[in-house]
Amino acid sequence: MQASDWDIVITGGTLLTFSEKMDILENPIIGIKDGIIATIRTNDDPVNTCWQAKEIIDAAGCIIMPGLVNTHTHLPMVCFRGMADDLPLMDWLNKHIFPAEARFVNKKMVFDGALLAMAEMILSGTTTFCDGYLFESKIGEAALQAGTRAVISQGFIDFPTPDNPDSSKKILIAEHFFKKWQDISPLISPAFFCHSPYTCTADTLVSVKNAAHDAGILYLIHLLENKDEIDIIKKRYGKKPVQHLHDLGVLDEQTIAVHCNWLAEEEMTIFADLGVKVSHNPESSMKLAAGVAPIPEMLKRGITCGLGTDGAASNNDLDMFREMDTAAKVHKVTTLNPTVMSAQTVLKMATIGGARVLGLADRIGSIEIGKDADIILLDMNKPHLTPLYNCYSHLVYAASGADIKTSIIGGKIVMKNRNLLTIDVDKAMDNVRKIAATIAGTPTQLKSRV
Repeated sequence: MQASDWDIVITGGTLLTFSEKMDILENPIIGIKDGIIATIRTNDDPVNTCWQAKEIIDAAGCIIMPGLVNTHTHLPMVCFRGMADDLPLMDWLNKHIFPAEARFVNKKMVFDGALLAMAEMILSGTTTFCDGYLFESKIGEAALQAGTRAVISQGFIDFPTPDNPDSSKKILIAEHFFKKWQDISPLISPAFFCHSPYTCTADTLVSVKNAAHDAGILYLIHLLENKDEIDIIKKRYGKKPVQHLHDLGVLDEQTIAVHCNWLAEEEMTIFADLGVKVSHNPESSMKLAAGVAPIPEMLKRGITCGLGTDGAASNNDLDMFREMDTAAKVHKVTTLNPTVMSAQTVLKMATIGGARVLGLADRIGSIEIGKDADIILLDMNKPHLTPLYNCYSHLVYAASGADIKTSIIGGKIVMKNRNLLTIDVDKAMDNVRKIAATIAGTPTQLKSRV
């Protein structure tokens, strides 16, 4: 292929491929055509002495790497950012979040909140996210506008919600959602999301899983986020949550379990045997004092793990660089072992590992010929990134989302030199400020859902 045929060429800098061999290439040329990585070469190769492209990106002084993969979030919850901080999980959820969602969640709030969240993620290097919420189709519409890659998961819970006041219609809602989104864009993948074992009946857990299985899509669930969940499920069903889900037949290689802070050894064995994937959200769990997932043990057992930010109401940001830093450090201090969760391990969880969790590793998560061009450039010419001895270490322990210079998703430049090209960020912020003003001026009724 001649360079003149390329749509985008990235030249210069340091390429971290995150391929199987974790190849690092200095001063590369990366050619992109029709959204696909068409070539990767070194710039000093004689065949590259003369070339052209529609768009040339000079990456001198930058690290080039795969876009980050956020395996779990609730994007519209940016509208609740900072609304109910410093509370235990169950109080936070039942006395603040569920009541606020019942009163203020509507299609406009979901769309506007999601668009602002996508701006935040693109600006901080995330090119793929997995979301689960109400009115999830509005999040899909926002993703199409933003040009970001997304797994959008229609949420289910066993009490009336703004998008489903009659939970008996859940399967009709699931079928309609899947049909609408299954082929709408190569960037969008539909999925189903059951909130948790304690907010969903056995019938809901099984029927939604069966619908996901029939559609061949992912099934997500919050699991063992805090210790109270164990007592709740044991009182209801006489068994622990993982055994409950196992007996229901909803655990398999298409299941993503989110949090898993209280996963026991025998439960890790079940996950490893069945191929269940895990989304690790350390910042949210730490802030809610919910627990710390035994991720190092899971990785030893071959369980596929990715990183997620959770929603901005419990984190309170969507910066995956901060999440990586936290993920690396929390396990060192809880195990009293500074060698666990190395920088490279955590970076793989945020890239190719996250892609594996979402079933997208054949398309994203590494920079290799034939894969989709989801690529970010990080400006290393910063005081806090100087000097440089180890790229992986700097990315985890020193860099932040604010260091991202350019983001490419599916071969389309969505941010260049810190300027968003698909989202009017000032308008997005103004829309959410108006929503927040309504929320702040309206008292919520406190009613437990559990």
